[in-house]
Amino acid sequence: MELKTARLTLLIDPNKKAAFERLCAERDLTASQVVRQMIRDYLEQHGVSYMPSGEDAPEPRAAAASPKARRRS
Repeated sequence: MELKTARLTLLIDPNKKAAFERLCAERDLTASQVVRQMIRDYLEQHGVSYMPSGEDAPEPRAAAASPKARRRS
């Protein structure tokens, strides 16, 4: 699952947007979920591979105490 997000702004006919949002709601999905799935399907259909953001990120590590902080303890 992607960990980072980027905004995609597009213009669409207001009536088409309303119909799309109604359909998504009927299926208990958000418009964003459906659009993300359509984009994944489109990329796959055209043989485009990508690395979802966050998958190549190292595991978070606890920050080591600074020398100053250790001296105070």
